[in-house]
This record gives sequence, structure tokens and C-alpha cells, in this order.
Amino acid sequence: MKNVLIINGHQKYDEVAEGKLTQLFVDEAKSFLKTNNFNVKYTHIEKGYDVQEELDKFAWADVILLQYPVYWMSVPWITKKYIDEIFSGGGNTVTYKNDGRSRDDSSKKYGSGGLMTDKKYMLSLTYNCPTSEFSNNEGFFEGLSLDEANYAVHKVFQFCGASMLKTYSIHDIFKSDLDINNELIKFKNTLEDNFLK
Repeated sequence: MKNVLIINGHQKYDEVAEGKLTQLFVDEAKSFLKTNNFNVKYTHIEKGYDVQEELDKFAWADVILLQYPVYWMSVPWITKKYIDEIFSGGGNTVTYKNDGRSRDDSSKKYGSGGLMTDKKYMLSLTYNCPTSEFSNNEGFFEGLSLDEANYAVHKVFQFCGASMLKTYSIHDIFKSDLDINNELIKFKNTLEDNFLK
């Protein structure tokens, strides 16, 4: 597990989402991984990408770290476009062979045709909503955990056979009392759990 692809899924909105927080976590991840002798490649979706180059990075990577802000309960639309283009573009070569089912073998189930079974992935999310909304039956997400609320993104990777690492998330990012130094410690602890243990 030495090759890590970091993907910056931020999309800029002037005065609301400049991308500085996402970039801070990307830079922290790069520094942590390089200090611990991992090989790192990087894609900043908003700056453009080539589908074949991305597929080469996916083939190379042991782990894919996707860093993004949660916009309207999901990934920014340019990140969804990236997912659609890269995961579809890797059909039969990098991401998946088929949906897993077989006319000859009814025991083969939908979602078992992934080609990324030797890979892991990590989501790192920035949120405006507070942590109290998750795993809370009275909360906005009606009892869903953080990972359950991000089910669709997890399922993209799992459809292709990749295994989930622990998710990191920062919350209440617009609050004036946000302790970013404490959050960076939590992020580093998550990276240690995922990459060094």
C-alpha cells in the first residue's frame, strides 16, 4: 500500500467556497504521506484532467484519497462528472469488468464485477452541518451515520471492488470558533490509522 492518488474534488464558488480548506487538507495529506515514504500522485479536478491519464493513475494507485466539500448532500458536480468519466472510462480495463452478474452462474451478484479489488479508498469531507446531525434519530439525517449519508460515493468505489478506509470529516466549517489545529490533529490521526496501522 505505497502508491496513493489524492484527488481534490473542490469546486469554487466566490466568497462561499474558495477552496482553501480543501487545499489545506490535501497539503496535509501530501506531507504526511511523503514523510512516511508513500509515493503520491495528485489530481485537482477543477484545473482539468485527461481521462486516460487519470485511468493510468487509478491503475497505479494502491489507495485513492478523495478530498471534497459536501455540496447539497453529495459531491460537487464537477466531481460527479469526473467520477462518471473515469469510472466509466475504465470499464474492462481498470475500474470494473461488468456488473458482476452471470447468465451461467446465478450465485454471482450485482456489484461483484469490480477490477479494483486490490485497492482501498478514503473519503475526506468538509461539511457545514454539525456532527450532531449524524447517528441521531432526531437529526436531519434521521439516524444515518456519516458514512450512510455518503452512501452513493461509497458504493461507486465498492461497485468497482475497492475497500473502504476510515472516513474523515470536519464540520461547522463556517463557525467562528472552529479549531482548525485540533481538526488537523484529528485528520493526522485518521491518516495514521488508515496508512500506518
